[in-house]
Amino acid sequence: MNRFKELAYEANLDLVRNNLVLFTWGNVSAIDRERGWIAIKPSGVSYNEMTAEHIVIVDLDGKMVDGKYKPSSDTATHLVLYRHFPEIGGVVHTHSTFAASWAQAQRGIPNVGTTHADYFSQEIPCTRPMTEKEIRGDYETETGNVIAECFRERKINPVHVPGVLVSNHGPFTWGKDAADAVHNAVVLEEVAKMAFLTHSLNPQLPMTPALIEKHFSRKHGPNAYYGQ
Repeated sequence: MNRFKELAYEANLDLVRNNLVLFTWGNVSAIDRERGWIAIKPSGVSYNEMTAEHIVIVDLDGKMVDGKYKPSSDTATHLVLYRHFPEIGGVVHTHSTFAASWAQAQRGIPNVGTTHADYFSQEIPCTRPMTEKEIRGDYETETGNVIAECFRERKINPVHVPGVLVSNHGPFTWGKDAADAVHNAVVLEEVAKMAFLTHSLNPQLPMTPALIEKHFSRKHGPNAYYGQ
């Protein structure tokens, strides 16, 4: 259990190291699928003060397994994602500047460059705006439900597009483990910045679909050849 907490703790610190969070504006969780445990940042605890002992462990129903602190207020959203996307092992939420800006504009991040295509097979989608009923109800759970709905209705593979923008809110990313989810959060913020600058230079945003497919498949396809 201590090792599990340490992994989640280090992943949370990686948000700070990569300049993705200010104050307490973000969280990382990791899941142990065999035990059904989720390790997540405690709510409202400063990254400067947090230690591995602060990490909270809950089960897939949100019930406390271990810890002295309340889990992140976004825990319910993470739980929905783990239930709907069984392939993932870690989830990240931030309010990183460029990604949040696209979310606040209610626009997905268009796939207009090979950096984007190396990690995401298509546009990083933005969910529909949440209804007043959803907002006033079980808000964090409904946030997860809106993400799951977005991927289901648009037939998006969450492994091929490991991130999303929640309308007027900000980004969530995921990966095979917590470290991978943080890596995808860093990439998402960078491609959000690139897309913003590209759009300012050329609003037409040209990109050949074949180039997207080439860059994604050479890293993730059945005949991938990128890397050692």
